[in-house]
Amino acid sequence: MDENTTMKEKAQDEMIEQAFQELLNDYLATKHRKRVEIITKAFNFANQAHKGIKRRSGEPYIMHPIAVAKIVCNEIGLGSTSICAALLHDVVEDTDYTVEDIENIFGPKIAQIVDGLTKISGGIFGDQASAQAENFKKLLLTMSNDIRVILIKIADRLHNMHTLGSMLPNKQYKIAGETLYIYAPLANRLGLYKIKTELENLSFKYEHPEEYKEIEDKLAATAAE
Repeated sequence: MDENTTMKEKAQDEMIEQAFQELLNDYLATKHRKRVEIITKAFNFANQAHKGIKRRSGEPYIMHPIAVAKIVCNEIGLGSTSICAALLHDVVEDTDYTVEDIENIFGPKIAQIVDGLTKISGGIFGDQASAQAENFKKLLLTMSNDIRVILIKIADRLHNMHTLGSMLPNKQYKIAGETLYIYAPLANRLGLYKIKTELENLSFKYEHPEEYKEIEDKLAATAAE
């Protein structure tokens, strides 16, 4: 391995470490009981599981679960169980680890939430309408089981919308539509009004790019005035 690669890896590790440190600081600033140990364990586990994997944007994959955990902590106000589940939410889907592995290491509650998140991953808009209805039913059934599944799923979607720019246009359009018709109304129902507005604005940006740009320019102009 050449020196350049080592330097790059070192810089990435530092960036990941710093992002996790920020998450911990945010968590420590909340009123939840301070279960730092299990959160650190979940981070280390997920970091190792996703090692070497990159997102479309080019950043290390683990930055996504950390970002989702931050939204779960700061914007939704959930505690350590949800933060751990957010950090681990893609491990079962994207690596060789199973829900049983998660249960053995982190206990049944976190495993149950991760399992719920794995089941409703992927798109809700299937190719056939019946598949779409089936998925939506699955979503609602999971919801009645543990509301935290839906809350973390909304946080996951919010971060995906933030980073939608690195996706292909047809994918952007599909995800934006799904966000507008399913996730924004869910956020609204659950009283996450700030997230609901943000999801709507981001959906609008990708579904109607020209109009969005126009409004943005007008707002920038009036702000200057």
